Amino acid sequence: MTLQDLIAASQVVFLLYFIGINSAYLLLSVAAFLTLPRQMRRQALHHAMPSAHTSFEPPISLVVTAYNEEAVIVAAVRSLLQLDYSEFEILIVNDGSKDGTLDVLKKEFKLVPFPEAFRLRVPHARVRAVYQSTNYPEIRVIDKENGGGKADASNAGINGARFPLFCPLDADTILQRDSLKLMAQPFLEDRRTIAVGGTVRIANGCEVSSGVLTRVGVPRNFLALFQLIEYLRSFLVARVGFSAMNALPLISGAFGLFHKDSVIAVGGYRQDALGEDMELVMRLHRHFRLQRKPYRISFVADAMCWTEAPESTSVLKRQRVRWQRGLMESVVMNRELLFHPRSGWLGWFSIPFVFFFEGLGGLVEIVGLLFMIAAVALGLISWYAFIAFMLVAIGLGLLLSTTALLLEEMTFHTYPKTRDLLLLFAAIVLENFGYRQLNALWRVIGLYKWITNSQASWGEMTRTASWNKIAVKAITPTSPANHKAEVS
Repeated sequence: MTLQDLIAASQVVFLLYFIGINSAYLLLSVAAFLTLPRQMRRQALHHAMPSAHTSFEPPISLVVTAYNEEAVIVAAVRSLLQLDYSEFEILIVNDGSKDGTLDVLKKEFKLVPFPEAFRLRVPHARVRAVYQSTNYPEIRVIDKENGGGKADASNAGINGARFPLFCPLDADTILQRDSLKLMAQPFLEDRRTIAVGGTVRIANGCEVSSGVLTRVGVPRNFLALFQLIEYLRSFLVARVGFSAMNALPLISGAFGLFHKDSVIAVGGYRQDALGEDMELVMRLHRHFRLQRKPYRISFVADAMCWTEAPESTSVLKRQRVRWQRGLMESVVMNRELLFHPRSGWLGWFSIPFVFFFEGLGGLVEIVGLLFMIAAVALGLISWYAFIAFMLVAIGLGLLLSTTALLLEEMTFHTYPKTRDLLLLFAAIVLENFGYRQLNALWRVIGLYKWITNSQASWGEMTRTASWNKIAVKAITPTSPANHKAEVS
């Protein structure tokens, strides 16, 4: 094969990949545009009418996993106490924190040792003690040895949960007051529902006081701003589209609601999976689809939580490398679903999309860009062709991001200030010049680490909690405001 033949073949491969990924995004965008406004109209009617389900709402166990979360844990729990829901408990799992997380909880909520034993239905590290709040009967704390990751802590929460539905939460998560009501609706409307995902929003640039979101704003840090755009694309386009097909491949570990017995039936969270949240959802799909059991995994776009995003490249890099590894592990661990006759949209569209476009997309983007630059330098491709290709690629990216922002404005109008919208649109444009390529490089690193099976690490994230007034004040004088915590 001559060099010219190799270049021609490579051009065909890149062109087919380019057409494939953009066609898939177009399909998801159309599904989101057809689904989301209709859902919002139904929700508006639901809010306008007297609640018919109040007395039938299933009780929920909120499982808050905490590792070195001294700066935010009190505000997070106080936020949960203010939720508008008929019956719920707050179960905090202190996963061997090395800071003052447990001490802060003991002081704030008057914890006392509670002689409770619960069935070990899914495995986890040893529990050292269980505490009960004396002034808030719905609050309990499980203090356990560190199990090496959120999966182990979540399993302890599942074993300790008293109610049929459980909601795993990160310790820095702030829920909107009506979020549990919205998340419970699919369980009331369709008894086949086994899991529901909600929308995760970025709290950077917002203001939280006494555990309540008091002001919505956009981050002034550009890394956080770019992540805000990514989250809009992911939740308002991709997940709404996948949910319409009953092919949702992921429920964010920061905010989801699960039928406890269904999760126990598949073995709980896998502790050897770096992306334990995605792997669990795929395993639930696999279990129910391949056994021909009717089920539903849904996404509720207007059930929102707010969480802190990384603001440094080093922390963001570790997060994205881990996400990439977790994605590839989840697909491979559940590869039986891929193109299976009974897997439906999930196995024939959703998982191939995740694997080929999300999993391998960074590699194709980096290799394709280097190939195009080399071809131009060698005179094999004209500058005009190179510029035209880049403009089309950037233009389609702009279209997808603008679609997500348009859906946000049509449905939620979360950012009412014109200045904030202009800043978001500027981020849509600017992310194509450096951030997108850097993100692709991190995904390639994650892919390499997965292929070589190098040592897996959760990594650590520095939380400033600058958006949380009360949390910052609650830090003891000996504890620095900038502390280390698990990446959410």
